[in-house]
Amino acid sequence: LCNFNLLKTYKGDQSHLGIFFLLKKCLFMSNTEPLVKFENVQKSYDGEILVVKDFNLDVAPGEFVTMLGPSGSGKTTCLMMLAGFEPTTNGTIYLKDKPINNVPPHKRGIGMVFQNYALFPHMTVAENLAFPLEVRKMGKAEREAKVNRALDMVQLGDFGNRRPMQLSGGQQQRVAVARSLVFDPDLVLMDEPLGALDKNLREQMQYEIKHLHESLGLTVVYVTHDQTEALTMSNRIAVFDDGVVLQCSSPEDLYEKPENAFVANFIGENNRLMGTVESIDGDKATVKTDSGDIVIASKVNVNKVGDRATLSLRPERIMVSPSKGKTPNTYSAKVEELIYHGDHIRTRFSVCGHDDFIVKIPNSIDNVTLKEGKQVDIGWMSEDCLALDG
Repeated sequence: LCNFNLLKTYKGDQSHLGIFFLLKKCLFMSNTEPLVKFENVQKSYDGEILVVKDFNLDVAPGEFVTMLGPSGSGKTTCLMMLAGFEPTTNGTIYLKDKPINNVPPHKRGIGMVFQNYALFPHMTVAENLAFPLEVRKMGKAEREAKVNRALDMVQLGDFGNRRPMQLSGGQQQRVAVARSLVFDPDLVLMDEPLGALDKNLREQMQYEIKHLHESLGLTVVYVTHDQTEALTMSNRIAVFDDGVVLQCSSPEDLYEKPENAFVANFIGENNRLMGTVESIDGDKATVKTDSGDIVIASKVNVNKVGDRATLSLRPERIMVSPSKGKTPNTYSAKVEELIYHGDHIRTRFSVCGHDDFIVKIPNSIDNVTLKEGKQVDIGWMSEDCLALDG
């Protein structure tokens, strides 16, 4: 059952194909060694300025890791170095415990999906998929079997004779994904693959790629600047800024437990109040905001009295008109703006010297009394407010 070569040449029905990928996933998960390892990797284009600074990252077999960050933060450069399209300036990249710095791209056994699909317009879909197999000198019968299998994976089994221009954007992206999988790569890299799609199709493709990853046991390294996309698809997310990874954690930890102010502000929507630490008691910090209000927050990375602090608070964690004594942080706020979002009302308040304080209020009959200009109390729990670096 563990003979991959025998299983990969099996031409039976799809249930046997599923068994193959299930076995492959189980064997990958039993391997504790990382499939990909970046070790002290640096990159400079001019010999002076480092666009990637001492990058270290392990990617386990079967893991979906996303490199997330603003434009120019170094995430795509790291992906290009892993693919072999850019050389490293310093450090070593390992694939299955073997250094690959000097291995050319076509010999790394890595699948690649680009934002612009990079399909050959003069070839049919099947010919596009067969091309990487022809480069590997694979026989015709085996090529056809692998192409049919890859098309079935992305539910395009009847589209092999069409040309790319006869397909929708979503179908072209599926073909690009299928081509990256057709030669059974150890690793698949995706560089902003959904950037050219409209919102609805983009969301649909997020789930399709996620389900492919889970069902086939793929190892994926993904690059995006879209936070929602990263949260939806990933096992872990590495947040980049200025060539440095500021935090690499699960989506839940990044959102709920950011380790610094940049990550808190970059992942999801966030309210920020600036202030100075007045006192520290265990895991709690008392912060005096620049407007003079006192806030009790969970201490994250402020260490002493007098430190400047950024108070981070998610809009959905704020209560409007909380009952007396329910929240340790309660303040009078003025409603500045109400925006209807269907399932919630996005409300902008002026509070604590901040006139752009956002609260997401569930759309229910209890909240229809809010009006612009009205003065109400809002409050939050100390554990929902994080005291981060200033």
